[in-house]
Amino acid sequence: MKKFIYSFNETHNEGKETLGGKGANLAEMTRLGLPIPQGFTITTRCCMDYLADATFFEEHLQSEILKAVKNLETETGKSFTADNEILLVSVRSGAAFSMPGMMDTILNLGLNDQRVKKFATLTSPGFAFDCYRRLIQMFGDVVYHIPKELFDQQKERLEQELNKKITAFQEADHFALIVRYQEVFEQYHVVFPQDPVAQLFEAIKAVFDSWNNQRAVVYRNLHHIAHDLGTAVNIQEMVFGNRGLDSGTGVVFTRNPVTGENQLFGEFLLNAQGEDVVAGIRTPEPIRRLRLTMPKVYQDFRHYAELLEYHYRDMQDIEFTIENEKLYILQTRNGKRTAAATVKIALDLAKENRITKQEALLRVTPDTIDQLIHPVFDQEKRQHMERLAMGLPASPGAASGQIVFTAEKAKELTNLGKKVILVRQETSPEDIEGMVVSEAIVTSRGGMTSHAAVVARGMGTCCVTGCESLTVNEEAKQLHCGPQVILEGTIISVDGSTGEIYLGEIPTISADNNDDLQELLSWADAYADLTVRANAETTQDLETAIRFGAAGIGLARTEHMFFGEERVLEMRRLILAESEKEATYALEQLLHFQQEDFYQMLKVVQDKPMVVRLLDPPMHEFLPHEKNDIQLLAKQLQRFPVTIAKQIERLQETNPMLGHRGCRLGVTQPQIYKMQVTALFTSAIRLVKEGITVYPEVMIPLIAEKEELLYLKRILKETIDGLVEEHKMTPFPYEIGTMIELPRACLIADQLAEEADFFSFGTNDLTQMTYGFSRDDIGKFINTYREKKIITQDPFQSLDQTGVGQLIQLAVEKARRTKPNMSIGVCGEVGGDPQSITFFQTLGLNYISCSPYRVPIAKLAAAQAKILTEPAVTEEQMVLL
Repeated sequence: MKKFIYSFNETHNEGKETLGGKGANLAEMTRLGLPIPQGFTITTRCCMDYLADATFFEEHLQSEILKAVKNLETETGKSFTADNEILLVSVRSGAAFSMPGMMDTILNLGLNDQRVKKFATLTSPGFAFDCYRRLIQMFGDVVYHIPKELFDQQKERLEQELNKKITAFQEADHFALIVRYQEVFEQYHVVFPQDPVAQLFEAIKAVFDSWNNQRAVVYRNLHHIAHDLGTAVNIQEMVFGNRGLDSGTGVVFTRNPVTGENQLFGEFLLNAQGEDVVAGIRTPEPIRRLRLTMPKVYQDFRHYAELLEYHYRDMQDIEFTIENEKLYILQTRNGKRTAAATVKIALDLAKENRITKQEALLRVTPDTIDQLIHPVFDQEKRQHMERLAMGLPASPGAASGQIVFTAEKAKELTNLGKKVILVRQETSPEDIEGMVVSEAIVTSRGGMTSHAAVVARGMGTCCVTGCESLTVNEEAKQLHCGPQVILEGTIISVDGSTGEIYLGEIPTISADNNDDLQELLSWADAYADLTVRANAETTQDLETAIRFGAAGIGLARTEHMFFGEERVLEMRRLILAESEKEATYALEQLLHFQQEDFYQMLKVVQDKPMVVRLLDPPMHEFLPHEKNDIQLLAKQLQRFPVTIAKQIERLQETNPMLGHRGCRLGVTQPQIYKMQVTALFTSAIRLVKEGITVYPEVMIPLIAEKEELLYLKRILKETIDGLVEEHKMTPFPYEIGTMIELPRACLIADQLAEEADFFSFGTNDLTQMTYGFSRDDIGKFINTYREKKIITQDPFQSLDQTGVGQLIQLAVEKARRTKPNMSIGVCGEVGGDPQSITFFQTLGLNYISCSPYRVPIAKLAAAQAKILTEPAVTEEQMVLL
């Protein structure tokens, strides 16, 4: 028989897929002997069964829940329905993957109008009624979707009428507030149930339903979590942090989630319940102060924190409650952390021998690396900006944008192409869609473990919390800072690393390489089979690529060197030349430009290989199309505009992608390719004479016939060897290879390998030619294809392994049969895509090449691909990735 419910203290082998992350960890902590309030978990499968058919609850689950409650009463010695030794419970969601704040929680469940009086005699009236009003408000919000603000308004009105704060209420005052809360229910034509069992059933259903609430769906989409997993529900005996100043609640990370430092990091509030810390309603105290307030509790907590981190082999995010100076652990999970902290913690755990180096590499995602190498504020410009406020540096990064006060406004302006910064008193899970599109998040309340901080760190979004000098008036769309009034739409700049907020926009610059990142990438290099090169052709891009650790340049596109006012004029002169003399003059000018370009490029790359792709696009791309531009060109070339216009018209092609381009240009106008290799090797010879080692590699594009390659290779080799002889140089190593970007080239790869020194797959064109898709036009229908599940991803961003991938595999196999040690790489967009890199690892390619800023990502992905394709990889390691 299928089991629906598991007690925390039950022996079983179920994991987080069944019990959810929270339930699995509560069971594990119970086995470890930690002080855990007792309870039970309803499985994730029940959630999906209920969502598929609501009758499942009454027909199958209800009776099992009642049995579990009876067992909990026996374990605790309390009663859930009677008035003696009152048992109250919490109802919390707990999915397999952590989704902080995205689903719902109800505390203090089991109180009603009668039991609260008895509970008051067992505890104290202020405490009992505080618990009851919290229950009514949470129940209304979670079960009936009544806005929390309506309850807050009733509380504030009664405080004003009685001229005293809720902490000074007498029993009659508390009852008056309860009546007003229940009247809010009546406005929505519902009633707060007085039966504790009815409360429990409705709460469990509401938590199941919260799996499909909008914010949870958005969060799962953002973090690539499947929608068919469901959430478990944990019913747990309540312990109370709001019983007085000897009670409290807190959230603590076993290491700093911002920097990764090995020290306790977190906050606590005295006389509060857990949701108060996460919601950011009050600004809490740092955890180190607990050592002064309750030294014994602090020491116990340190012990349990160390035990949990050692057991789970990762930084933990721990929620706890103190009731009458007794510590209870409510939850532990692997903590969300910043990119910098992710890398440092992975490195440190490996150095502490808690995990292996391979596991450390698997714990850092490519997205993490992407966040680490993003820009920071230009410090020189920053010095001249007006600092508006200072808060807590909750999630690092640097961003500028227009202030918005609601998630809806954030989405609206983002859709118009604006950059926005969401500013709130505190964020709530309902704000998730606005948080996702914002460049940064700022809150005037809350601490380093508030909802805003935790979610922002998980998304890699810049965030500053607890800016108490800011007063946010969301209704008036105004931000007050002392005497200053700042309106919605004003541009501010936020530094999540320092907590500083500035008026105006501050430019950003590239981040310096992080020492921890460099160490991690050195580990990656040690494990990877694939080396990583970069696609680059400007000296700035080349320097960036080399700084990020590229093993060379896998693609330097030469066509970009022909743009620029002087250069494009000479290119146009060459294309439209009316005499050999004019063409020769243009080639000489272009040779001069290219020589200097190649000299500077090779000087940056030095002893690493640099693949130079010869001219690829059709000639008409260099020619003007607007009337004014044609007239200007005619004047520059001393021709009639009508003559130029006719020549341009003759050069137009019906389908340029399949037309007179690539090696076809080299065959029909070999003087262009000769000029390019002359420029490249003249520069190489000059550098060799200066004592600098260089490794130029020439790549011929768009080869479809072996004879094309033979013809062009002969011409290029004659030109290169002639230059070496002319300069009386000792021959130095160079290679001539081809780009494989046509299906026919894949099919005859064994023949091409006889002549080519290397292959590099141009996956952009190969995907276009295989699918018949135009990369420039796919945007018009790709989203429809995704919605209809015809394709799951853009084949230009992640390799189509079943189609294009099979052509690549065939080509590799054929080439290696001809030339077993042939160097084979990839230089299309997918060269930086982790999924594609894993596929290339299985094919035994030598290198991948990607844009400079993706080099660190590709290096990590290459190491992960090697680790994950090794037979010894465990299922746990696969989950880590």
